[in-house]
Amino acid sequence: MAVLVSTPVAAVDYKNLDVLELNVKAVSVAKGVTIPWAIEPLSNGDLLITERSGTLYLLPKNSSTLTKLSGLPQIDANGQGGLLDLALHSGPDDSQWLYITYSSTQGAKSGSNTALMRAKLSDDRTELLNTQLLYKGEHNSTKGQHYGSRIVFDNQGYVYFSIGDRGARDKNPQDLSRDGGKIYRLHIDGRIPKDNPFVNQKSAKHAIWSYGHRNPQGMWFDKTTQTLWSHEHGPRGGDELNIIKAGANYGWPVVSYGVNYSGTSFTDIQEKDGMQSPVLHWTPSIAPSDMLLVSSDKYPQLKGKLLLSSMKFSFLSALEISNKGVSKQYKILEGIGRVRSLAQGSDGYIYLGIDGQGIKRLEPEL
Repeated sequence: MAVLVSTPVAAVDYKNLDVLELNVKAVSVAKGVTIPWAIEPLSNGDLLITERSGTLYLLPKNSSTLTKLSGLPQIDANGQGGLLDLALHSGPDDSQWLYITYSSTQGAKSGSNTALMRAKLSDDRTELLNTQLLYKGEHNSTKGQHYGSRIVFDNQGYVYFSIGDRGARDKNPQDLSRDGGKIYRLHIDGRIPKDNPFVNQKSAKHAIWSYGHRNPQGMWFDKTTQTLWSHEHGPRGGDELNIIKAGANYGWPVVSYGVNYSGTSFTDIQEKDGMQSPVLHWTPSIAPSDMLLVSSDKYPQLKGKLLLSSMKFSFLSALEISNKGVSKQYKILEGIGRVRSLAQGSDGYIYLGIDGQGIKRLEPEL
């Protein structure tokens, strides 16, 4: 995989970021979704939306009425867990599968962990059919934090997804024999690729692609440069944007720019040989959620920029990406709300899932 070369760059205080003024308005298109964890556009203009508490909705084009889909597995809506990401994948034979991450109680011990499944949509888009469990993290936990989880595809038939450290900071992220604090790579049918970095280590989880993560909740695969990007939540400080390399260790919790929520320190180092440094970090934390590359002509100022949202401070960050990483960061739409999910529809519009507000569409004002 080709990767961009960069050195870690500290973000300036979010209050001092340059503002990119946009002539747009956020128009409500659907209410009734409290925590819209993911939005997945369909080619006909419909949207699929996950409510973290465990409901999958269809929002038809030109409608504000949400329809519940049936066929989901049992979901453990617990703390930050529940029904999480969605990603639609079209195969070479034009078949389509909907990939879903969610918190599952399946397996030994009480509690739950993140699972990846896929299913077909019924013709009327009201039911999930032919459901297949592709991966389920072991070592269930009753803790309610850090499930991850986003899903992306490359252009070579692989699916990537993340599982957070599940609140076991000192146990999971650095241990290759345990799920949690990892990004995984599978064939799209769930098989483990023979060239994954740890397939020859008997005790390792062979699906692991990278490790040493805290809670990755945004991913984007640049199919032009074959580069996987991810961002993750730090504790109090130390949110990170990373370029993900096969087999690499991203350091959590050995290295970090953050401190405990109480203000006490858990590490005194930010860099270490053998551990990958972030392309960009946010200290203080901005609480990043989803990530989206804008390709639509409807937003000339945003086209080609990478968007991610600050749930903590209610704005979007627009990043200019260069061959050295991030060359510029702007703040847009300050005060928009706690944006949980981002999507660019087949109509070219950007859709926002905002906690407590439902789904909004960004419409350019003439």
